Amino acid sequence: MVCRVRDVTFDKRAELPDGWSRLASRGFGRFVTQEVLRRPDGAEVVWESRRHRKHPTTTPVSTWWAPNSIGWWIGVLFALGSVGFAAGSLPPYVDVVGTGSDNLTFFVGSIFFTSAAFLQYCQVVTTPRRPGAPPRHGLAEVLVLQPDRIDWWAATIQLLGTIFFNVSTGRALSTGLSGPTSINHAVWRPDALGSACFLVSSFLAWAEVCHHAWAWRPRLVAWWIGLLNLVGSVAFGASAIASKVQPNGDLRSEALTNLGTFVGALCFLVGGLLLLPERTELPADPSLATRGS
Repeated sequence: MVCRVRDVTFDKRAELPDGWSRLASRGFGRFVTQEVLRRPDGAEVVWESRRHRKHPTTTPVSTWWAPNSIGWWIGVLFALGSVGFAAGSLPPYVDVVGTGSDNLTFFVGSIFFTSAAFLQYCQVVTTPRRPGAPPRHGLAEVLVLQPDRIDWWAATIQLLGTIFFNVSTGRALSTGLSGPTSINHAVWRPDALGSACFLVSSFLAWAEVCHHAWAWRPRLVAWWIGLLNLVGSVAFGASAIASKVQPNGDLRSEALTNLGTFVGALCFLVGGLLLLPERTELPADPSLATRGS
């Protein structure tokens, strides 16, 4: 018989239910992202941290319309934010709406990003860490530090990155900025910091899926999400480097700035949309199956 257990403790040092034991673990660095556990009946259960977090229930749910699910909102909000950044980076869009409206598009997109990142952070910190434990709620849970979890670091750094994007795009709306020094300090610096945060966060999320710095798991939707977000973060980083204003008032490369932003936003858009089927996919990876009696 094959069965699955989702509510399994994340931290190796945390207490397991009576009769449970650990047989093996994998992960990236000091972080545990996969464990083989033995239940009292002798069955061996392979647990993965991301799947445990993204599949909190076995109740059938809709893939494309589930507004009562925090995971659904995370995907939708990331997708909406990506649309804003993709549109804002297209020169024809700027020609039609004007610079002011284009900057506003980026700012609204960054608000969608921050909303999604905050919900993702909440999803991480409220995920139960013991079998059968109900989800935790309340402000106190949101403020709890959980540095032993790779997903906590990924979500926290990503949220910080979106806030940097809020600052950068918000300041770009200001009409009082003049000169390369003022613009670089107010707009480019938080943009570069936000891109750096996205790169670090996406790599940690990728390592959580791979249980290592690299793995080949193309049958998993989560693997494609991690890859797309990592590529998107690299593209955003290239855009940030290219967007620094030079002493003559020009960008290092306007073409690379727009291209990097568009490619990154497109990757984030697809990755955000894939979060929806990830919530309801069946485990195609045999490593998720229970083994034994």
